Formats: sequence, C-alpha cells, structure tokens
Amino acid sequence: MDAAARARAWVHGGQAAVCDVIEPWEHGTVVRATEHPTYWDYNLVRVEEDADIGADELVAFADEALAGLAHRRVGFEVVPAGERVRAGMEALGWKVTRFVWMRHEGEAPPATDLDVEQVAYDVVRHLRVAWHHEDFPGVDFKDHFDHEREVAMRRNAQVFAAFEQDRPVAFAQLERDGGAAEITSVFVHPDHRGRGLGTAITKAAIAAAGEVSDLWIVADDDDRPKELYARLGFRPAWKLLDFLRVPSS
Repeated sequence: MDAAARARAWVHGGQAAVCDVIEPWEHGTVVRATEHPTYWDYNLVRVEEDADIGADELVAFADEALAGLAHRRVGFEVVPAGERVRAGMEALGWKVTRFVWMRHEGEAPPATDLDVEQVAYDVVRHLRVAWHHEDFPGVDFKDHFDHEREVAMRRNAQVFAAFEQDRPVAFAQLERDGGAAEITSVFVHPDHRGRGLGTAITKAAIAAAGEVSDLWIVADDDDRPKELYARLGFRPAWKLLDFLRVPSS
C-alpha cells in the first residue's frame, strides 16, 4: 500500500471508530457521529471517486444527508473532481481548503532548548477555544470542546505545551490508533508566534510518538505550517479538497 492509500485508510479508520452512521451513496460514503453532532470531522459527506457532480446537486445531497446538523461538510478525496465544483461551491458561500496529509520519514529531529512539558488535556482548553475562534469568528461551538475531548481520550491523546509565565501559550497533541499515530493539533497563540514555539512543540510530539508504523500530520496545502513540518521530516502523502459551510452565527 502506497503512502496515499495509507493516509486515506488512516482517515477512514479514524472516522469508522467514532461514527455510528456509515452509509454508502452514489459517489462515496456519508459518515455521522450522532453523539458528536458539532464535531465536523466526523459528520460529513465523502466523495471518494472522480465524480461528475455539480455544485447545486452536491449541496442538495449534503443538505439531505446531514439534515439536523448546523454545519455542512463535503470532502473530495479525488482533488480534480473537487476543483471542478470549487467555483460553484464558493459562490454558494462554502469555505474551501486543500488539506495535505504528511507522513514522517527518517529520524526524529533534535529537541530545541525551549521548555516543553506534557500536560493534562484540559490545561490548554483556552488555547483550543482561541484557535477555533481565530479560524471561525462568530461561530458558536456549543458543546464541541466536550465532544472533542471525548474523542481524543479514546485515542490516548497526549498534550505538550510551552509556557509563558506559567501559562500555556502553545500546544501540540498526539493521538494513537493501533501501531500508528497522528499529531492532530499544533497551535501557538497569536501573541507568541515567531519564537520557535511551533517547532518545539511539534518536535516534542514527534519524539513522544516513538517507533510507529506511520506518523501523520495534516496541513493546509496553501499555508505556511506545511513548510515547518517539511523541515521536521514530514513528506506529502495525500491531498483532500474540503468544502465547509459553517453554522450561522
């Protein structure tokens, strides 16, 4: 199995472990976690083939498949198919992001001289809130952070934080499933960026992963963090075009 297939299987496996609704449709699969309705990663329509589908048709299907949820999410696992409907989806108000899954190759990078500590999950809750509101200002996340915590605990989440005057200002999160792992979160508070904290916490998570079959991290393919991850030994494996309509504020 090549790296792209392994990344795809990792994502599908993670969803299958959480979602209680997994239903095939003409172009892929609908997955839903009815206990976690505000957790967008586990409530979405997957387009798994080079589908010939228009934006209006896709939105109508998503509205039906994800009825009762405040958001709508569609993931195109064949990027060219998603690009064909991109303009139409954006015109309808959907946010579009090209994600790249990256696999760590080679040795773990040497640690930095910045202090990073493993902490309890809830110690960095304020950073999780800040991150979500930076990306989605005005969106009410309601019970999302509680749902997120429950899912993370199932995957033995480890959290690493950097501090400023005894308060966490950056964190990374490592989650495991079987013999593989993923760094699912890397966030530095805006007031503390540019000091190498993102590098330090990511290195700590890589070191903590130890000997695993695969170590994954995901980045926005059009943003700078993927450059940091590349310097730390991650290589692109698989891309997905994500379409999201956030809840009305």
